[in-house]
Amino acid sequence: MKTILIIGSSKGIGNALLKILVDNHKIINISRTKPELSHQNLTNYSLDVTEDELPIIDSLDGIVYCPGSINLKPISRLSLDDFRQDFKINVLGAVRVIQFYLKNLQSSDSASVVLFSTVASKMGMPFHASIAASKSAVEGLTMSLAAEFATKIRFNAIAPTVTNTTLAEKLLRNDKMIENIKNRHPYKKYLEPTEVAHLAEYLLSNKSSAISGQVFPIDAGIVTVKL
Repeated sequence: MKTILIIGSSKGIGNALLKILVDNHKIINISRTKPELSHQNLTNYSLDVTEDELPIIDSLDGIVYCPGSINLKPISRLSLDDFRQDFKINVLGAVRVIQFYLKNLQSSDSASVVLFSTVASKMGMPFHASIAASKSAVEGLTMSLAAEFATKIRFNAIAPTVTNTTLAEKLLRNDKMIENIKNRHPYKKYLEPTEVAHLAEYLLSNKSSAISGQVFPIDAGIVTVKL
């Protein structure tokens, strides 16, 4: 039974992944709020990974870093603090967690780290300057660490399009906006958290043992398909 650390499994994609994994894995959750789910395989720590002291963990086979931000503003309204905050949440928090638990990962026979990017890192989208800059850094981090720890720890990232989570609720707050979002995607849909979580599950598993340094888009066609 693998031990997986999920940063942010109280909501969204992290919560969907928690529900997928918890019956057959030991799950350690770190988030500011506890998941509603209770399970004998689940251990919770309530804290902010960007600032608070991280808990000591005996053994670890995987990390999934789920925190993110959607700060959509024109560049004229984005302050340097906006950029700093997005970078702190998306990049520095992940770096802090990876550095702290690096020895645990190196002691595992099948360690895997899954990070999250966005489709906005691969295509120009207005008002995405801050989040696209931060998530592009996540992609660079993923590829660099995959090379640095090749054969010992795998690093991959997932780049979803709009996903039905609390983070994206402002983009999906009424029927007209939902229809507009669907129509922007060639497959006429946005994502549900479980769709993304199943890819994370695969990347944590031994079935993906030959995959590292990759960024996987789940884009409903918006980046790669023109109809």
